[in-house]
Amino acid sequence: MKRFLYNVSAVSLSKIGSPLRPSTARRYSQQKLERPTFGIAFDIDGVILRGHTPIGGSPQALKRLYFEDGTLKIPFLFLTNGGGIPESKRASELSKLLGVHVSALQVVQGHSPFRELVNRFKNELIIAVGKGEPAAVMSDYGFKKVLSIDEYASNFSDIDPLSQYKIWGPKHRLDTNSKPTELHPEYDVLKDRVRGAFVVSDSVDWGRDIQVLCDILHSGGLPGKENGDQPPLYFASDDLEYQAAFPSERLGMGAFRIALECVFNRVHGNPLKYTSFGKPNPSVFKNAEAIMNQLQSSISCNSRIMNGGITKQYPLKTIYMIGDNPSVDINGARKAGHPWFSILTRTGVFRGKENHAQFPADLVVDTVEDGIDYILQKECP
Repeated sequence: MKRFLYNVSAVSLSKIGSPLRPSTARRYSQQKLERPTFGIAFDIDGVILRGHTPIGGSPQALKRLYFEDGTLKIPFLFLTNGGGIPESKRASELSKLLGVHVSALQVVQGHSPFRELVNRFKNELIIAVGKGEPAAVMSDYGFKKVLSIDEYASNFSDIDPLSQYKIWGPKHRLDTNSKPTELHPEYDVLKDRVRGAFVVSDSVDWGRDIQVLCDILHSGGLPGKENGDQPPLYFASDDLEYQAAFPSERLGMGAFRIALECVFNRVHGNPLKYTSFGKPNPSVFKNAEAIMNQLQSSISCNSRIMNGGITKQYPLKTIYMIGDNPSVDINGARKAGHPWFSILTRTGVFRGKENHAQFPADLVVDTVEDGIDYILQKECP
């Protein structure tokens, strides 16, 4: 497949056409696309936001994907390896930051595939690790016996020998006047084995979490007891680095996984067994494609209602992945194959002048707004 760079100030107009002018953008916003045959998947960090600040013209770019009445015109979703809060809450946050209505269906986070494991662990004790509200995320998916690693570790005296030196605490600190077991009286963590450990989002306290996870995994789910079979361990993603508010990249969940694996293997001798989800896993893109088709169906349904007629639904011919990380976003789209088309921005992890050597994108642009310019010119002539 031909791959090229897109620079709105210098690119050959014969190759992709001229950049969108304001009048053109308004015409697209008014045009009623009854049967969109393309969809768009956006990474968030480094593409749409940096920290909590919109970047790359993302608010105005996203507004082009809606009708003037605020209903969705072109199917799109956010495909991120981030997480730590339920999809509904993340959708609400994005709506406020970007000035458009985002539904929970349009948010696919790294831990979203965990909901497929509910039947296996529904009534088993599991531990949720990470920033934000990891236990709330898992409970929202339908898991019945969930403890955050903060709650779980608080049941064991001296499990973290450095706790007395730590001046921080979890965002939702446990009430020091109540015993941890009073929060979940049906859980007896001293006798009830942990049947699964889920790293939902980035660990806040690497030292404590690595120690407690090693205890759980090596003991067969009962820290401080005899050795046992390792419970299943799941990671929501495997990003080594990601773009946050700081100018240079920050270590991600993949770095935490490497640290845990190195310590566990060195201390216990047996190799750590785990399963990682998130991009660039092709199954993540396949799931996103299925959700995109649902969004297309809802748009077609709305069009039939507005037009009072019958509108055929056509399969999506192209799904554009707009991301900033070549090894994650672009690599994943390349692995997924048809109908994915990869677009690499220069606002996050990638900042090169030329295409990425190892994981070249189908298109390289400066910002997400430039990417939307290209897509709308190509799909909405």
